[in-house]
Amino acid sequence: MSEASPGAGNAAESQAGLVTGAATDAAADAGGPAYGPELQGFTYPAPVERFNFTSQGVPLQMAYMDVKPAHPNGRTVVLLHGKNFCAATWDATIHRLSDAGDRVIAPDQIGFCKSSKPEHYQYSFQQLARNTHALLESLGVTQATMIGHSTGGMLAIRYALMYPRETQQLVLVNPIGLEDWKAKGVPSLSVDQWYERELKTSADGIRRYEQSTYYAGQWRADYEPWVQMLAGMYRGPGKQIVAWNSALLYDMIYTQPVVYELGQLSMPTLLLIGQKDTTAIGKDAAPPDVRAKLGHYPELGKAAAKAIPHATLVEFAGLGHAPQMQDPQAFHQALLDGMAAVPANR
Repeated sequence: MSEASPGAGNAAESQAGLVTGAATDAAADAGGPAYGPELQGFTYPAPVERFNFTSQGVPLQMAYMDVKPAHPNGRTVVLLHGKNFCAATWDATIHRLSDAGDRVIAPDQIGFCKSSKPEHYQYSFQQLARNTHALLESLGVTQATMIGHSTGGMLAIRYALMYPRETQQLVLVNPIGLEDWKAKGVPSLSVDQWYERELKTSADGIRRYEQSTYYAGQWRADYEPWVQMLAGMYRGPGKQIVAWNSALLYDMIYTQPVVYELGQLSMPTLLLIGQKDTTAIGKDAAPPDVRAKLGHYPELGKAAAKAIPHATLVEFAGLGHAPQMQDPQAFHQALLDGMAAVPANR
């Protein structure tokens, strides 16, 4: 399950790929925890509720956490996870925002983690935005601060474009989609090809990729539960449906860029960008000359800040793709400062 697609070969493996394709990884990985296709067996940091709805003729359930603060400040925050993440990986952010008085809603999108994984679904960012909007409507939320990380950043942008009056503030944490990989020369992979790559997902491959991309070469023990969270679904009885939905989602990410619409965002937007990030979908499948042009976050962040009308850019010099996990203190201070500039509704 790689943000940057499965890697093959030593050079690409360190830059772009959770999946190494090595059978030895899978064999060595067999001893870890095994979770169900909806992440059964993995405990979340807050009670998990489920929103039942029908979409595309299929009954679905969307898992989410709804954490209400002891001392509400009037603001509701929605946390949108990335491709290789779940709502649970927002653990530290949920607690920090709740302590500050925010109501925090953290869903697992359809196809991910504890939510439904349909056999057939037309994935689009518009559909995921509608699903999220329906969830918020069911909870009586009419306006929210939307915080999106990685692929969740692409979703947050689409949500804000579709529901501008209901988006009080947009926060983008190392979002992908700030460049059009297809237009830059990354070759397309079929859903079947993505599926074959995803079936080879292993904890070792996840760990290597996350160390090089998410954490700028660093590794700490507190990152390991998130590795096992992902790998566990590929050890469990639902491996095939997990891999199939992941493949469909990669096709969505590759084919539905948001970069061309950044100028249409009308709400205050906070960009929180780790400068050591190198993430780019399909990067390892691209020829070397194309690969060299992709995933330059210092440039991508500045370009996005220039394109978005009401943007504030905060750069983290030593951090990678997941600054909220690599340096929670610095990240949350910048997040709270940025949110304080947009008054909460009371």
